[in-house]
Amino acid sequence: MTKKRIITIIGARPQIIKSSALSRAIRNAFSDKIEEIIVHTGQHYDENMSNVFFDEMEIPKPNYNLNVGSGSHGAQTSKMIEGLEKIFQNEKPDAVVIYGDTNSTIAGALAAAKIHIPIVHIEAGLRSFNKSMPEEINRISADHMSTLLFTPTKTGISNLEREGFSMMTNVKASIDNPNVYLCGDIMFDNSLYFSEISDQKSTILKEYNLIENDFVLCTIHRDSNTDQSGNINAIFKALNDLQEKSGLTVLLPIHPRTKGKMNELLEEELKQKILSNPKIKIIPPAGFLDIIALEKNARIIVTDSGGLQKEAFFFEKPCVILREQTEWVEIVENGNAILTGSDYSKIMSAFQILMNKESYSYPSFYGDGRAAEFICGKIVEDL
Repeated sequence: MTKKRIITIIGARPQIIKSSALSRAIRNAFSDKIEEIIVHTGQHYDENMSNVFFDEMEIPKPNYNLNVGSGSHGAQTSKMIEGLEKIFQNEKPDAVVIYGDTNSTIAGALAAAKIHIPIVHIEAGLRSFNKSMPEEINRISADHMSTLLFTPTKTGISNLEREGFSMMTNVKASIDNPNVYLCGDIMFDNSLYFSEISDQKSTILKEYNLIENDFVLCTIHRDSNTDQSGNINAIFKALNDLQEKSGLTVLLPIHPRTKGKMNELLEEELKQKILSNPKIKIIPPAGFLDIIALEKNARIIVTDSGGLQKEAFFFEKPCVILREQTEWVEIVENGNAILTGSDYSKIMSAFQILMNKESYSYPSFYGDGRAAEFICGKIVEDL
């Protein structure tokens, strides 16, 4: 059998992490059937947000790096499309693998679809039903250009059916007759795999004198939260107040852009409160093994990250979601998380509700931890 030649597109931190599961499955079980070429768009260009993850996740170094850096959505995406098209024409892959909903995702989909290369979309079918979010535009568009769609949840299947996708699988899938599969969550694969390694290698709890179940893990990076003065001030006021009322330490691994917006937009009195509070610890971006250690040992998680919402569930931690909508509706409907947006009162209320709640359940919404192997098998069979 001739090997299937795939090009994997990564560009943002979560995609680098997700791709490690697929690379590991190929290395361990499909090395005779699949050849993987990795293209890093350079969408996240800060070294702490990128290179460290390749090292920790033991991902092969990218064959290509477009180094597009930051910019407006249009400028960033157009640079990616131009660079990716050239690579696709030179490498002639059997398929292009894309993850999630970033500008790298939509650029990979557009560049491949226009020159008739099949697209494999991992994390297909997720919807926030808010088209003011650029991610929603990216994920819907990518799904409708794909040949193989792998959705992590039953909700994703329902969303795709609603949009007209057939659940009948074809012997030979195509962009006009795509195959849709419920595969489980590839990040659940990673969380299981790297949890033990994190226990052995991560020293972040000791480094910052953190006590198990005695701190809040917080991450903030979405521009709707960081770039509007009212929103960023409301969130940081809530963080300061919930720290003072609960007595818990708040640990905030800070995204570079958030740090800049904090300095630029926070009211001076609030900023000084935050910076002078010894129990609010603002630290550099953390590597994935450290993030796992923080997630596993936090009392509660406060985040606007799609990935951390879900990882909170994987590690059985309640989560305050600093967004108006989420693609991971299961964890909200099951009572493991509460949506608050940037509303101060909602954040404070959700924090108290989740802290006081005594009974949580964690159904197997996200599969059995073998999503990557399933995906590789279907790439071999269907393309």
